[in-house]
Amino acid sequence: MASTNDLKNGMVLNLDGQLWSVVWFQHHKPGKGGAVMRTKLKNVLSGKVVDKTFNADVKVEVANVDKRDMTYLYNDGGSYVFMDSSTYEQVSITPEVVGDASHFLLENQDAIVAVHEDLPLYVELPASVELTVEYTEPGLQGDRSTGGTKPAKLETGYTINVPLFLTTGEKVKVDTRTGDYLGRVTS
Repeated sequence: MASTNDLKNGMVLNLDGQLWSVVWFQHHKPGKGGAVMRTKLKNVLSGKVVDKTFNADVKVEVANVDKRDMTYLYNDGGSYVFMDSSTYEQVSITPEVVGDASHFLLENQDAIVAVHEDLPLYVELPASVELTVEYTEPGLQGDRSTGGTKPAKLETGYTINVPLFLTTGEKVKVDTRTGDYLGRVTS
């Protein structure tokens, strides 16, 4: 149990038997009445985001979520297979749990898997990853006032928008949270 005054971003709460992750919180003291804690909570399993307001200093149940360092091994067609870095135990995770992280997963890549009572909840990747551009059209500079972009297919099969000067075979840095191009990787 924890107080609503102790809430932090990323904390997982157990409310009415469901797991909710704190996305955003704000302590609010209106001119009249008691202080409240406004929160934005994301359902860990469904991804649904809701706004919830708690009275200040109310006890809430914190879920015991274990974040484990794992290595992504391969996709067996129906699920993603990860290996626990400490026990070398292999775990199969469904595509629903992996979610958008699948767009940026390469074999032998490190990831953090959040587990609650031996049930994988979600996969967390580093903020950015370096991937190779598998295919992109040649860029043609025209008379435009702003920088143009073009689609590029990455080695994972995911397509992002990149600047016109990039060519097939170059390495790029990609934000795993938004899927945005961050820059060219020079070696």
